[in-house]
Amino acid sequence: MLTTADFLQYTQWSGIATLVFAALTVLGLIFKWGIRFRLVGTTGFMLVLTGGLFALSLVPLSRTVIPGAVRYSLIYDNGSTQAVIAIAPNITPSALEATLRQAASNLYSYGRLGSKNDNYLTIRARTLIHPEPGLTVPLYLGQVKRTLTQREDPQMAVEIYPEKFAQLPKAAA
Repeated sequence: MLTTADFLQYTQWSGIATLVFAALTVLGLIFKWGIRFRLVGTTGFMLVLTGGLFALSLVPLSRTVIPGAVRYSLIYDNGSTQAVIAIAPNITPSALEATLRQAASNLYSYGRLGSKNDNYLTIRARTLIHPEPGLTVPLYLGQVKRTLTQREDPQMAVEIYPEKFAQLPKAAA
């Protein structure tokens, strides 16, 4: 995974390329080259690219890794207070708890909007089961609630539904 130091290095190289294109653009305008307007566009693009790389060098792009967490897919996120992740049906309760904690950390953002009544992000974990051929049923195995106001939430509430685990298909031996 790329680090902020990598993006800073890319920013430096992109900045040098931007200066080269700017110099070529000035020469093209002075000597009325046929590609002078293309050089103006290229220089503008390089300025935008350099600015984007610089922004990425300031913001850490790291994900939290919680031991015991399994892979999940984000399947619903309203950008505010609710999200749903999909997990495999063979997950254990301890792995589900770790996965919910990891999802709560990874999905936290300062840009999420809370309301007056609900200033918490609720992430629900679900899997799909097939009780009979041709029928697929979503089964919610747990949820986590975390505050939207703090990056590190000591009051994070993880709920696991043990009665739902009983409905999961047994693994073939």
